[in-house]
Amino acid sequence: MTTVQIVLPDGLAQEAEQAGLLAPESLAGLLRDQLRAKRGEQLLAAMQRMSAEPDPPAMAPEEVAAEIAAMRAELRAARSL
Repeated sequence: MTTVQIVLPDGLAQEAEQAGLLAPESLAGLLRDQLRAKRGEQLLAAMQRMSAEPDPPAMAPEEVAAEIAAMRAELRAARSL
């Protein structure tokens, strides 16, 4: 467990305490919710950036096969180090 110290305005701290929001399990839940929301926002932003990019040109089957062969060769070389 990690201990975190935060500084809040007195009124906000009192109100949060009365609402039970400063309990460790409540804070953990709030943080999890915010992290989930942030990841969702980041995913949407990435999707928007991707949709703004033009589609790459289609590759011929031979080009795909050559790329796969090159990747496999790189993996084999990396494993032999």
